[in-house]
Order: sequence, then C-alpha cells, then structure tokens
Amino acid sequence: QVQLVESGGGLVQPGGSLRLSCTASGIIFNIYAMGWYRQIPGKQRELVAIISSNASTNYVDSVKGRFTISRDNAKNTVYLQMNSLKPEDTAVYYCNAERYAGTYIRFWGRGTQVTVSS
Repeated sequence: QVQLVESGGGLVQPGGSLRLSCTASGIIFNIYAMGWYRQIPGKQRELVAIISSNASTNYVDSVKGRFTISRDNAKNTVYLQMNSLKPEDTAVYYCNAERYAGTYIRFWGRGTQVTVSS
C-alpha cells in the first residue's frame, strides 16, 4: 500500500519559515519525481515545486528564490523549505509522487495546512 505522509505545516508570521516533509512508503522512491502542490478553497490545486528522479528542480514563479525542494532517497523523503513566507502562501500543501510508465502513475498525500498570518 502506497502512503505519502506530510508533516511540518502550521501557523507562521509573514517573513517566517517552515520546512515541510513528506515520507513515502510502498513505492520505489528514487524512480519517482516528487512534487509539492497547494490548494486554497475554491481554487485549483497548483504545482509549487517538483524534483525529478535525477534531482533537477522546477518552481512556480511566485516561489522562486524563497522555496527550495530537496530529496533524500535514503530516507524516502522529500522536503520543501519555505522562507520569506507571505500571506498568499496560505494553503493546504500536498505531496505528490509521479512517474511515467506508458501512462502517468500518481500518488498523493493527505495534505498539511500552512497558514501565514500575523
């Protein structure tokens, strides 16, 4: 059974930092691209950052220079370091594992709430 378990969310003041973690089980972690998505009520889920199986990264423009995605294949864990947080970063953050094998195979975590407010 595949599980992606996020942790590290919470309430932080504007300008503060948080580090999200997502630990995977039930998959061969190092062959999956791992991503962080976020969603606020009434809006579509958006990709925040993604790291490929060979550790290349990509970010949505709104977080470039503030967020850093990384992975530790030995721990089956992907991280999202979030600095200089803004109120507009408030959302539920979801971990995603994805690979292409003739069709896309995707798994999702249950999400962790990040609230940026004074």
